[in-house]
Amino acid sequence: MSRSVLVTGGNRGIGLTVAQSLAAAGHKVAVTQHSSEAPDGLLAVKCDVSDPADTRAAVATVTEEHGPVEILVCCAGITRDGLMVRMADEDWYDVIATNLTGSWTPVRAVLPSMLRGRWGRIVLMSSSSGLLGSAGQANYAAAKAGLVGLARSVAREYGSRDITANVVAPGLIETDMATALTDDQRAAIVDATPARRIGTTAEVAAAVNFLVSDEAGYVNGAVLPVDGGLGMGH
Repeated sequence: MSRSVLVTGGNRGIGLTVAQSLAAAGHKVAVTQHSSEAPDGLLAVKCDVSDPADTRAAVATVTEEHGPVEILVCCAGITRDGLMVRMADEDWYDVIATNLTGSWTPVRAVLPSMLRGRWGRIVLMSSSSGLLGSAGQANYAAAKAGLVGLARSVAREYGSRDITANVVAPGLIETDMATALTDDQRAAIVDATPARRIGTTAEVAAAVNFLVSDEAGYVNGAVLPVDGGLGMGH
């Protein structure tokens, strides 16, 4: 069954692969873009996900083009790394705004139509950093940890309406963010990962595809790691 899908941050990295994978499965997929170019073959909507009004307008555009959003995948994210004692105030607030508030705004925007339709799938893209903590990434880890509480609150509030809210927590994935790491940093993460390799965006997309499917209707409030075993026990 083809459904209306919105992938925030779907113009690059994990979000782009997720969007392309869902489109290949036959869904009508729209993506938000902020500063990067729009991807080919997908409905692209300019949106600052940290701005509630901008996000509501983007959801309205997608609804007009594809119908009410039935599947929401929140992948928009940024990093502003630095040790806490040196972290600029704006680096904290910018990351929280994009990575945490930037998931809350689209979730809130799509919930009314999901409630009317009595069906919905929401997936929030967290990180192993949000479960384990990460030196030099207090802002990023705090935002990604907050997504777990957000998803589980949505699951408890709206699970009776056949609306699920789950979290995918990738480890180190081959994206632009990963290439920004030094060789030593990449090696240290791989050494700590039982799989002894970096993951792929396709592996993350496969997890998302399951969570948004009809078959995953009884999976709600879950955190699904796609991290090669890096965060076992968290």
